[in-house]
Amino acid sequence: MNDQHTRQQLVNALAARQAHLLFETAIHGFPPNHYNSKPPNLPYSFWHLLEHLRITQADILNYIENPHYQYLQHPEDYWPPSDAQAGSAAWQRTVDDYLADRAALVAIVQDPARDLTAQIPHAQPGHTILREILVIAAHNSYHIGEFGILRATLGLW
Repeated sequence: MNDQHTRQQLVNALAARQAHLLFETAIHGFPPNHYNSKPPNLPYSFWHLLEHLRITQADILNYIENPHYQYLQHPEDYWPPSDAQAGSAAWQRTVDDYLADRAALVAIVQDPARDLTAQIPHAQPGHTILREILVIAAHNSYHIGEFGILRATLGLW
């Protein structure tokens, strides 16, 4: 296995435009008057969806890094309250925090001193950095695509 190639592919899965919509593209120019819009038949808004991405990614980062990690309750702790709303400051904070945590995950992946396939000492058996990066990359890709499709459905591009 070529370690540098593997690391680059993981970085790409997190932060490059490939076969999935890039986070920055999905949110670019999103109309502020729709931050709290709930697409038909969904219990969450566009901001709720972004906040879910942020919370879940932050949780994975915490899981990797924190030897005193505390599990969140699923699903309630991974979503903001259903009645929570965001103005421009909250939207931007969600975006900024998501990008900062993604950058932290990229830095972990790029650190040659980190063994991507080693058991995370405080984690469940078989949980490695490689596994966690694959989990969050798949999760993010899924929900960013969902965001783009919902945006298109409501004509918000």
